[in-house]
Amino acid sequence: MRLERNAMLDNKLRTLLTLLSVGSYTKTADALHLTQPAVSHQIKQLEQEYGIQIFRKGKKGLNPTPEGEILIKYARRVQALDQGVRQELEDSRRHLRRLSVGITTTLGEYLVSQIFVDYCNEHPEVSINIYSDSLNHLHTMLSLYQLDLIIVEGAIQSESYVNVLLDTDFLCLAVSPQHPFATRTAVTLQELKRERFILRTQSAGTRTLFEEALLRQGENIRDFNIVIETDNITTIKELVSAGLGVTVMAHSACRQEERAGKLSLVPVENMNMPREINIVHRKDFEHAEILRDILAIYARR
Repeated sequence: MRLERNAMLDNKLRTLLTLLSVGSYTKTADALHLTQPAVSHQIKQLEQEYGIQIFRKGKKGLNPTPEGEILIKYARRVQALDQGVRQELEDSRRHLRRLSVGITTTLGEYLVSQIFVDYCNEHPEVSINIYSDSLNHLHTMLSLYQLDLIIVEGAIQSESYVNVLLDTDFLCLAVSPQHPFATRTAVTLQELKRERFILRTQSAGTRTLFEEALLRQGENIRDFNIVIETDNITTIKELVSAGLGVTVMAHSACRQEERAGKLSLVPVENMNMPREINIVHRKDFEHAEILRDILAIYARR
């Protein structure tokens, strides 16, 4: 059996997504081998069909209206489902199983080696695609069916998802072994306000947890001296080890550096920063055996 290309995806929706991708009606017509009036007609048909205006009039470029954003969101979901069907059918013919997993940047540094190397060795029939990104982007990909499951710090509170606890962790203050704090039994938040901070970007889960912990103490991240923000965990650890600043990160992310004497971990007075690590999947995820295998592999390491 051979399905026609994009059979699940309505041609008008396909035109809309192509228009958004290439950015102009002329380029869309070229990409889809249509005339420009035909592209415009299909967009108008969508607007009539749903009783909405997709793009704001009088604006330069393509600026979707709020109703247009909703239509685009579901069009992308249909596109992802269409691609998923085709991929799964192809995998079935080849007797393969494909799994798409999203992991936040912090977790990806050690979870890939701790879990998925063993999983692939034990399940050679499974092909795994791993994506590393921020929690917000992974959440979007999961909602669009572009990912089967994600492994993240914290949980996603929604009736549409299931959170499966993988592990618990905590955030800690990390400094260079040569830093004056390195020999201290604890430091205060007031002392930390005089330090140069090297932190994850605002979209990172660990950054959010740190900011929430500060708010519980009546403090605000704006009162701290943040000199560098980056999503590269290795860069943060190298800069802190070199004495260019201090950081707050997950203990699991800097355990090896602590053991090697490259970083020192120091408690912060009155700061409790626990962190859950959860596997999150949609309620319609049907492969419970995959979750059981991942949990078993992680538990024995």
